[in-house]
Amino acid sequence: MKKTIITALAVASLLVCSNHATAKDNFFEPVAKNSLRLPSVPLLVSDPYFSVWSASDNLMDKTSEHWCSEARPLIGALRVDGKVYRFLGMDKLALESVVPMTDEVLWEGAVMRSKPSGDWQSLNYDDSQWKRETAAFGSKGEYPRVNSPWGGNNTDIYVRRTFNVDDVDNFGDLYFVYSHDDDFDIYLNGEKLVGGGGWGLGFKHKLTPEQKKLLKKGKNVIAAHVHNGSGGAYLDMGLFKEKTGTVRFDTPAVQKSCTVMATSTYYTFACGPVELDLVFTAPQLYDNLDLLSTPINYISYQVRATDKKSHDVQIYFETTPEMGVREESQSTKASAFSKNGINYAMGGTINQPICDRAGDQICIDWGYMYVAGREGLNRKVGLGDYYKMKKDFINNGTIEAGGEDVVTHNSRLYPAMSYCEDLGTVSKANAESGYMMVGYDDVYSIKYLYKLRKGYWAHDGKVSITDAFEKLSANYSNIMNACRKVDAEIYGDGLKAGGVKYAELLAGSYRQVMSAHKLFTDEDGNLLWFSKENNSNGSVNTVDLTYPSAPLFLAYNPELQKAMMTSIFEYSRSGRWTKPFAAHDMGTYPIANGQTYNGDMPVEESGNMVILAAAIAKAEGNADYAHKYWDIITQWTDYLVENGLDPTNQLCTDDFAGHWAHNANLSVKAVMGVQAYAELAKMQGMNDVAAKYAAKAKEMADKWKEMAADGDHYRLAFDRPDTWSQKYNMVWDVMWNTGLFGDVPATELKYYLTKQNTYGLPLDCRREYSKNDWIMWTAAMADDLATFQALTDPVHKYVNETTSRVPISDWHHTDSGQWVSFRARSVIGGYWMQVLKDKTRKK
Repeated sequence: MKKTIITALAVASLLVCSNHATAKDNFFEPVAKNSLRLPSVPLLVSDPYFSVWSASDNLMDKTSEHWCSEARPLIGALRVDGKVYRFLGMDKLALESVVPMTDEVLWEGAVMRSKPSGDWQSLNYDDSQWKRETAAFGSKGEYPRVNSPWGGNNTDIYVRRTFNVDDVDNFGDLYFVYSHDDDFDIYLNGEKLVGGGGWGLGFKHKLTPEQKKLLKKGKNVIAAHVHNGSGGAYLDMGLFKEKTGTVRFDTPAVQKSCTVMATSTYYTFACGPVELDLVFTAPQLYDNLDLLSTPINYISYQVRATDKKSHDVQIYFETTPEMGVREESQSTKASAFSKNGINYAMGGTINQPICDRAGDQICIDWGYMYVAGREGLNRKVGLGDYYKMKKDFINNGTIEAGGEDVVTHNSRLYPAMSYCEDLGTVSKANAESGYMMVGYDDVYSIKYLYKLRKGYWAHDGKVSITDAFEKLSANYSNIMNACRKVDAEIYGDGLKAGGVKYAELLAGSYRQVMSAHKLFTDEDGNLLWFSKENNSNGSVNTVDLTYPSAPLFLAYNPELQKAMMTSIFEYSRSGRWTKPFAAHDMGTYPIANGQTYNGDMPVEESGNMVILAAAIAKAEGNADYAHKYWDIITQWTDYLVENGLDPTNQLCTDDFAGHWAHNANLSVKAVMGVQAYAELAKMQGMNDVAAKYAAKAKEMADKWKEMAADGDHYRLAFDRPDTWSQKYNMVWDVMWNTGLFGDVPATELKYYLTKQNTYGLPLDCRREYSKNDWIMWTAAMADDLATFQALTDPVHKYVNETTSRVPISDWHHTDSGQWVSFRARSVIGGYWMQVLKDKTRKK
């Protein structure tokens, strides 16, 4: 382990900070200006599960959410001279049922499983021949309260639910609430209310005035059709009205700025006569494994007057046990307690199904969410009724501390887990500041080779979550300064390597990359840094995610790069993986018992692993890591020699764009893999071996140029004339100065500049979409800044302007700037390729 990595003991020895941040600390001013508008802004992030984002221009315009778009609600409000301004999140709707869903009543509907004849959506349709079945409908075991199983690929269900209304004139706002999987259309008395695709639970549709008029006194009918394409199936639905007399933070603050740096997000708000500075900090320091892995974030705040008067100010934050559920039907328990000078509110599910369900786009439903604040006369942490907490803050500027345990079996009854501080008198000359902490203890993080493993920070159970909170509280100032140092380094390296827009991209991407991983150790003490393949199938530690994300880790901490590769090497060494090439993955997150992907990528993954082993050696100045696995690396390299030049019908990482055999860019990877082996052999003093494989790599590269030549550029596939593609794998040839491909990179770059669209260079000639991580690799092949920026500035424009409000998607349309799919993935660590090239060449 590098000596620069600070251990838990070193963290514990840092100086204790004061109760408040001070003006001298300057924690509320970003180290640089970043004008990039991220499509979704990181708020609280640590790993693929503890991940909360703001997908709107203003922090108070929308409920915060997990990267997969499930609600993860945070609320913040500032009370100034008795008036309350909401600066964070949206208040939860207070709904009561008119037509209840299955969490209240197991309702019955008329059901058909084939398309009915006639106007089946209408109120007076005769459904007497339909079956009567009890909701909910769908995949039992996958969705809650399924009483009538239904599913299968390309199947349909039609449901009519009748209900009576006595007084249609006394309803206020009405909401249709529904859960569905997959495509659906829902009608009220024959008129369509809502429809669409996808899947999820608890969607809400506010009825328009025209739709409310569809309700009749007496009998009414809700009719639904759901089509299940594949996988899980589900339907539940109901009608709700908003409760009267509920307490909310109605007045929004005015957001003045939002700046995202590597470890922190900075906001400033106008709240009447004062301004609030708000900073969300994830101390994900690349060279401090304890802090990197500790699932605790800071929320820092500072208030100052903008006039010449003094003002009485209090601040309030809140979340709920919803942070720890996968489905709204899950029962929760929340508690409040104090320990060693810190007050806590915590909440999670009752049944705690630890690492029970693997898959993509699902939220954690084990472990516990924590809200924490230091003890003090003016600071309180409380647990209580969702609306009473707000009422107390609005009326009195405080909340009741502590609170009795709260058990809920209905998501509409979640308690508030709240933090409040009375900042006292604030003036222009006397700003007041403070901080709170939010964390998530998953208890166990990963099931690796059939055994549950804790996060690295816990040190096999020697460190508890309260221990971790105490360390972060005691060392607040030092940690915040260390975060600012990383912010400056990430931005500064980007600025030097590629200019302002490149620096802004790196600053806005860092936490997304880090938070797509989980850090832990195996039973032998090997460090493991497992990615989750977010929004692209949920695989854990996928090699063709490790490869594109590598530049960030190679540039700043190769120990993390090794930690993504060690399990793949050990998988082969153990005999569990017996094929002569590298595995694709280690399972489906969070269960890592071995490859689950249905298909191999032999040249792709073997080339990835060998190239990255050489890149680690060049970063560290020795081949010690590769030497440990030399027999396996040799086997994989020999596979590349035999099968890599013309990879016939092999799969590759870009096959989402359509599989073509004889892929020229995949062949480049094989060539560079053989050259990488030669580089490693040379570093170990194996000069004869190095010469042999270097000659083979040169021979393969020369043949490649003949096979791929297509006039003024080179082909996408050897057997497809008049095609082109990005040859991003050649970046290693440029970076290492191995010269295998001669002037091919320069020729390709010149051609690419003629193929760009508004939002970037397409992946290849077949479609207008692209992978922007590969664009950044391709751009790094350029030897001049102008060409680099010509290729990367459109990526900045895409991130800044896209209407797809998700954490940066690496797969986007270069004409419209909208995402295709994939979000919150680690692969945008590839944005650091230009920085890595600069650092490598200096060495």
